[in-house]
Amino acid sequence: MPKEVFKATAVLQEGLKVDVQARNFHLTIDEPPTLGGTDAGMNPVELVLGALGACQSIVAKSYAKKFEVELDDFRVELEGDLDTDGFMNKSDVRRGYSDIRYTFYIKTSSPKENVEALIDFLEKTCPVGDTIANPVNVAREKIVIE
Repeated sequence: MPKEVFKATAVLQEGLKVDVQARNFHLTIDEPPTLGGTDAGMNPVELVLGALGACQSIVAKSYAKKFEVELDDFRVELEGDLDTDGFMNKSDVRRGYSDIRYTFYIKTSSPKENVEALIDFLEKTCPVGDTIANPVNVAREKIVIE
């Protein structure tokens, strides 16, 4: 299967609010008041956690039948450690998450070994998890001054 190119556009609004568009969908991203925003939406690092949990959930649902797992309910709770002094340039620490932890909550009558096999597969297959866990080439293409 060929590579697919996914696209998004982020447009700064008033204050720290950002309108992000991908395909025909819009999402408002903002910072909490403690970080200078108005709390109109998740901040970018919360969105990263949400994207990981959403991706894991989608993989679980997409492959549950293959592993003979009936998902009556599935949820992921995530948390990450981030030193905001890095973003605020107060300290020479990593700017992104140093650690991310998650817990799966699964309601099912399926055998435990099937559920564990599904989760092991999910953790190897989730594209967002792979993107976070492994180096990605991130490069500025250009600067356009209008």
